[in-house]
Amino acid sequence: MDRSAVAVALDDGVYVGWRLLGLDPEEIGFHVYRDGTRITDEPVTGSTDLVDPSGTTSSTYRVSTVLDGIERWATADFEPWDSQTLDVALDKPADAYGRDGQPYTYRANDASVGDLDGDGRYEIVLKWDPSNSKDNSQAGYTGNVYVDAYELDGTRLWRLDLGRNIRAGAHYTQFQVYDLDGDGDAEVTMKTGDGTVDGAGTVIGDARADHRNSSGYVLTGPEYLTVFDGRSGVALDTVDYMPVRGDVGAWGDTYGNRVDRFLAGVAYLDGEHPSVIFSRGYYTRTVIAAYDFDGTDLTSRWVFDTDKAGSQYRGQGNHGFETADVDGDQKDEIVFGSLTIDDDGTVAYNTGLGHGDALHVTDLDPARPGLEVFAAHEDMGSSGNLGATFRDARTGEVLWSIPATKDTGRAAAGDIDARYPGAEGWAVGGDAAWNSRVGEIHAASGELIGSVIPAANFLTWWDGDLVREIGDHDYDATTGTGVPTIAKWDGASGTATELYRATGTLSNNSTKGTPSLQADLFGDWREELVTRTDDSTALRIATTVIPAEHRLRTLMSDPVYRLGVAWQNTGYNQPPHTSYFLGDGMATPVAPRLALTTPETPGERVPGPATAAPGRMVLRSDNWDGDGTYTVKADLWWGQNGHTVTLLEDGAPVATRDLVDVTPRAQHASFVVSGKVNGTYEYTVVLTNQHGSTTSKVLTVKVKRAVTSQLAPS
Repeated sequence: MDRSAVAVALDDGVYVGWRLLGLDPEEIGFHVYRDGTRITDEPVTGSTDLVDPSGTTSSTYRVSTVLDGIERWATADFEPWDSQTLDVALDKPADAYGRDGQPYTYRANDASVGDLDGDGRYEIVLKWDPSNSKDNSQAGYTGNVYVDAYELDGTRLWRLDLGRNIRAGAHYTQFQVYDLDGDGDAEVTMKTGDGTVDGAGTVIGDARADHRNSSGYVLTGPEYLTVFDGRSGVALDTVDYMPVRGDVGAWGDTYGNRVDRFLAGVAYLDGEHPSVIFSRGYYTRTVIAAYDFDGTDLTSRWVFDTDKAGSQYRGQGNHGFETADVDGDQKDEIVFGSLTIDDDGTVAYNTGLGHGDALHVTDLDPARPGLEVFAAHEDMGSSGNLGATFRDARTGEVLWSIPATKDTGRAAAGDIDARYPGAEGWAVGGDAAWNSRVGEIHAASGELIGSVIPAANFLTWWDGDLVREIGDHDYDATTGTGVPTIAKWDGASGTATELYRATGTLSNNSTKGTPSLQADLFGDWREELVTRTDDSTALRIATTVIPAEHRLRTLMSDPVYRLGVAWQNTGYNQPPHTSYFLGDGMATPVAPRLALTTPETPGERVPGPATAAPGRMVLRSDNWDGDGTYTVKADLWWGQNGHTVTLLEDGAPVATRDLVDVTPRAQHASFVVSGKVNGTYEYTVVLTNQHGSTTSKVLTVKVKRAVTSQLAPS
């Protein structure tokens, strides 16, 4: 990925931010240029942002890296946004009439991101929801679901039409955007059916088939799983969907509600290659299937089925699962709710606490080894009247809990109160309404902090400190939508102060109040909020302009967070979390283990102070004993410096060094040569800067008493 630099015009200057990449050395620093002039006296090392008080909307910025004294361009030129939001124009589908003769419109719904074309920048994949979409419990026909891909400039890359045999609703279409085959381009994978049309207009299955029954449910006919090319939307492979539908009644009812409860995610089941995971059912029977994609074929890796594994595992899933290495074996597990599946498709453990809604998996308590899980519970009989539990992610041991007498539909966890070590966990209480501010909030240790809680919808890293903010929405029950907000929680007073309101946009998924997407997309490590404009003609991306107090690698380089962005659109959307504790008093995270799918190319050198071609270096060696091992030293005692020097042996280049341009001061380089056989060798060096190159005079070295007959590389 690139540095994703962003600049935003402020009343008192320009905010500038950029990424610290996952593989950046700890000692790297950055310079910032405005209109071709460097504005940083020393490299920026305490954060990856700054406010330029002299910047204007007409300024042009560029960022460079500084490592070992060498400065290289890290970005191209970029200009400030007029405000802290960027609108990505959308191609809204046309209004239509349903099979029942009723009109419906479209609204932008859940989104995800991936580098679809391998250019190092994210593209957006968006699901369009018709206004007649249904919860699984509701009968009725729905309009077709469309899935689009967009560049950030609003260019539509392709559109998928899922067709009449894929019902519209939050539980039906879970799409995964991820580079599954390691070629540098992300694929898009989802459930399809007869009549699905890919990005090139090719129909999957039978274009004429209509499997909808009189209640609008699709309970017969084939089901497919398709992986689409990220660049074109072309279907690359389609297989029969596993888990299969089978007997509708085996999933908990016979009318079509629980049979079509789907979830999806991505996991590194072998510790190195991503597998895509799709599941069916969580109220009673549960089937989870893992697939691998090699660029051509989707193949089954394993299938977990409670009908075969045992009835004790039925009804243990949540409305979304999360993937992370919870046992420390460098392979991901699937935290399915109260049940955790190991990387090989077997049961890692089962808490038996039953089905629930919200789920959070991360390092919530840095005082303990490993990760923790904070989960809400719906079935009081299964949970033993526990509304939420805080457990060890590896063993399933419940460390503390919040009591309840009814379905606890909202619970959240994150470090929102710096007075207490680690993260806090809270859940609604009282009448257990989705927007209740009565409940319990606990410290990571289990200590009860209070009975007044913040909203338990979403969490966002937004302001300058390490404590996370509260994501919510100002909900209007008459329209079933809300205006997204971000607020700062004050644990001492039990109040929240609004920091940002996404005016002119709407939240998704009714009272769930979720954004289309939340992820670290621009600038430094903090998150962007992606919401739909109130007329769904654009997605609005909001970025923070509050100066950061800390420097962290982009969250998208953290494996757990990146997988969280992939599964975020599924079921009851949850915020992504990191593999490490991110909060007040945190330790510096270990750099992630990453493999590059595209070779990294060093940036172009930033021109140094030299104003002309470099001077000529003088060569010498320490070949006093003539044994075939010696050092060639090159010295420029004064004048115009170079930024690279290349050693040539008998006219052929054998080594190159980067140099720091300190014009007009002296510049030196040395090259160790070893393993030379007896003979005569001629050396020159070429010193180069942005103005030209200069070649030294020849240095002749004679080897008379070689200690080896082998030619060793120099």
